[in-house]
Amino acid sequence: MALAVLVPGGSGQLGRDLAARASDDVEVRAPGSAELDVTRPGAIVDAVTQLAESAHAAGRFPVVINAAAYTAVDAAECDEARAFAVNADGPRVLAAVCSSRRVPLVHVSTDYVFGGDATQPYEPDSPLGPRSAYGRTKAAGEDAVLGSGARAWVVRTAWVYGAGGVNFVKTMVRLESERDQVSVVDDQHGSPTWSADLAAGLLELAGRIAVGEGPARRVLHCTGGGDTTWFGFARAIFEELGADPDRVRPCTTAEFPRPAPRPAYSVLSGVASAEEGLTPLRPWREALAAYFAEHGAALRTA
Repeated sequence: MALAVLVPGGSGQLGRDLAARASDDVEVRAPGSAELDVTRPGAIVDAVTQLAESAHAAGRFPVVINAAAYTAVDAAECDEARAFAVNADGPRVLAAVCSSRRVPLVHVSTDYVFGGDATQPYEPDSPLGPRSAYGRTKAAGEDAVLGSGARAWVVRTAWVYGAGGVNFVKTMVRLESERDQVSVVDDQHGSPTWSADLAAGLLELAGRIAVGEGPARRVLHCTGGGDTTWFGFARAIFEELGADPDRVRPCTTAEFPRPAPRPAYSVLSGVASAEEGLTPLRPWREALAAYFAEHGAALRTA
């Protein structure tokens, strides 16, 4: 069935990649925060109502994929009220409006809702234990969506990078050109995720929902396959740049303090998603190579 997808947070790297996957069968409207501010209830009502009405008129199935988020992890430590407004209050209103208009909602969340002290991949039903303001507000957003009565799914992801916005890959590309050596933490584990692959996975989920095959599980994980550390990720980026990966030196989290605590372990298990029949994302290293094949020239000249 043809889809009509509304993507709050459309100016972010995930939102841009969702918009880029528009086709004859997938109509995507991806407004940025200036056009659709999720902290303004009236704007949400108008946007979802318009989506439902236009989709019905065009014979398409409406779905909202919420990519809007306050993602400045360190800034959230001293601006938790604003982070809560975007990450929890916004999704609460969005879910309520989606419920009233009978529009399914896919809400994107994060590994930061976990405590980061696990020794094996987190399952969707693993206990939450956020340690940062960002994590707390995202966990509150999940609760709001899942408790709303809406036909809604929460999809957690991690370590996202893309062509747009600021991200770890772009930072490493810049530092490679500026420094002889770069120190990167080697005691935090996770799964790098290309936003283009994540976008494909989210649209696959939306398509399943449209034909009445939405997963029974309402919380799912979607990350690049496998895992590494930030140090390992950085070395791989240097390899893609044709630079000597030995210029990346390992350090500990204690040597690189930040305002917000980072999860030491945030690998998310994709077993439940695979059991629901969703296509696993490709291995993170393979995805990184594809990302550089597509965007490497632009990255090097940015």
